[in-house]
Amino acid sequence: MPPVTLSSTLEEVVGAKTAATLRRAFGMTTVGELLAHYPRRYARRGELTPIASLPVGEQVTIVAEVRSVSVRPMRGRPGTLLEVVISDGAGTVNLTFFNQQWRQADLRVGRQGIFSGKVGEFKQQKQFAHPDYELFDDEGEARQSAEARQRQPIPIYPATSTVSSWQLHKTIVAVLSRVTEIPDPLPEALRRAEGLLPALTAVRHLHTPDDIEQIDPARHTLRMHEAFVLQAALLQQRQEVRALAATARPAGELLERFDASLPFARTPDQVTVGDRIEADLQADWPMNRLVQGEVGSGKTLVALRAMLQVAESGGQSALIAPTEVLAAQHLRSIARMLGPRLAPELMPTLLTGQLPAAERRKAALRVASGQARIVVGTHALLSSTTTFADLGLVVVDEQHRFGVEQRETLRAKGTAPHVLVLTATPIPRTVAMTVFGDLDVSTIRTLPAGRAGIETFVAPLAEKPGWFARVWERITEEVALGRQAFVVCAAIDAAAKEPDPDAPSAPAVEGETERTRWGVVQVAEMLARDESYRDVRVEVLHGKMPAEQKDAVMQAFARGEIDVLVATTVVEVGVDVPNASTMVILEADRFGVSQLHQLRGRVGRGGLPGLCLLVTEAAVGTMARSRVQAVARTSDGFELAEVDLELRGEGDVLGDAQSGARSSLRLLRVVADADLIARARAAAERVLAEDPTLASHPGLADAIDRRVGQQERAALAKN
Repeated sequence: MPPVTLSSTLEEVVGAKTAATLRRAFGMTTVGELLAHYPRRYARRGELTPIASLPVGEQVTIVAEVRSVSVRPMRGRPGTLLEVVISDGAGTVNLTFFNQQWRQADLRVGRQGIFSGKVGEFKQQKQFAHPDYELFDDEGEARQSAEARQRQPIPIYPATSTVSSWQLHKTIVAVLSRVTEIPDPLPEALRRAEGLLPALTAVRHLHTPDDIEQIDPARHTLRMHEAFVLQAALLQQRQEVRALAATARPAGELLERFDASLPFARTPDQVTVGDRIEADLQADWPMNRLVQGEVGSGKTLVALRAMLQVAESGGQSALIAPTEVLAAQHLRSIARMLGPRLAPELMPTLLTGQLPAAERRKAALRVASGQARIVVGTHALLSSTTTFADLGLVVVDEQHRFGVEQRETLRAKGTAPHVLVLTATPIPRTVAMTVFGDLDVSTIRTLPAGRAGIETFVAPLAEKPGWFARVWERITEEVALGRQAFVVCAAIDAAAKEPDPDAPSAPAVEGETERTRWGVVQVAEMLARDESYRDVRVEVLHGKMPAEQKDAVMQAFARGEIDVLVATTVVEVGVDVPNASTMVILEADRFGVSQLHQLRGRVGRGGLPGLCLLVTEAAVGTMARSRVQAVARTSDGFELAEVDLELRGEGDVLGDAQSGARSSLRLLRVVADADLIARARAAAERVLAEDPTLASHPGLADAIDRRVGQQERAALAKN
């Protein structure tokens, strides 16, 4: 038999049928991918899982003991029903098998085993219909080795309805018995300094531990493998970008004239970040920088100064925004900041899919000829028909809204253009290091002077239902003072059956309302019937409206022609209305922490004090209530980012757009393993400084190719 390596295909090792099942269930095709499917937890023989806590509707695996077995004829049709009751000593669950009386021979009272299936409920009793099971071989000859087997942990794997946990375990054990070597990705010095196991030993101890003490050292070793390989891949990507030759873009007269025209002094953070970008744009390689800062901290100003520096040498800048509304607002904001002298020279131009055909042709011509040195748009900028004369800078606004392929498409329209990524969603340090490790990260923390600030309160309807009426009164009080208000809903129409494109992105958590009660449609109807709102000008805004209509509503709101805007999360980013003082978020528990913080940032932007009311029915002590209270407790976005990470876990925080980096996080946890990640990065920097091509580190080169893979490499390259 040929030797089995991590690159061997599953088809040649386990056969075509099993390989096809694993590919369909988990997307695995190689031995390395199978062995990287680590146990989620471990059970012990004699250890029984609490049946009372089994979640109905979910696929689960439990260890339990058979308490009773009975067979009876089925009612109203031929055949028999085998009913087995299993228990953990406190609770019971029923197993039902149709026409499988022969299973009585195995499922005898007193036998223990692992049972896996989808938890159902019948007459208020939890049950498994036709579950998979594996009974512990505790009879006959096995009695002699009972003591050793009692100590041996049972790996419980993430499974599916087609592949059970122990089927995975059996396959992994069979494959592991044929693997004789796993190249170690870590330099020997790092492995010794960290007290880590050899790679093959770590993998064996994680999948087939003899006792519980073997698991933690194995897990720690493989966590370091993940961190080191990922950091090395990110640093390699940074090297590759720096190997490209960029056109130097020195600052000049345009930037001097702009700075002189500013009616205010830049904040210290704006100056620091601006100086860093100014130096980046004159370097020999393309800038690849992420600027994060609170809503209203001046990221657009920083980006505009970079655009002026690029324009000095005739270069063009393209700013891509996630929505038509935001793109149009960016253009107006840039034209206003440039003023009547600079704007005609730079000709900021809007290019979106919703422009009338004639206008779009004119805009595309200005872009292609180089006449427009600042171009703002949406996905239309990615169109194959959009060409640039000299694209020198790509600015991506709210990067989490764009997939890596879209960013790369825009970047490819220039010759190694500089890239500036902006985000108002603060990124915890550990996430920045893990996901954006190939980008230089700058932070703008200080807010411009003159902000009145925002007060945030929770309206807890579970305890105080009368507060709902008070929320609507509070809005009318603000309107009476000549101010405006946002009301944000979690849906367009709560009664609609089809999926809602504007629904919040936060994952469901304990305590969250089961379904949306207040959509934009329902709120608008309620206010239309409310006598106290007879003279209040109410309009709606949501994602299903045509782009021109959305833009018209936003502009009317900005001009003060609308008092109350009832909207979905389309107002989350970039909508700037200084006269808006109040933000009411209904069913706030349905939104994520960062989303609530972003929405709150829409008010208190001028000299008016902001008021944010988070309306929720979530009960005290639930996770849904915790995240709402966290937002009310602090307005520091960076503190909230850490809270968000703790509440939701990094899988959700990283987001689908970061699929390349995210898929590598098997055991690694960016909060708990922050120090380990930092040590891995420092070690990877040393290795790549001494050996940029990894010629002397074949194990690491192999691991990067295998673990990060072609798809992930492409994703990392496009960040």
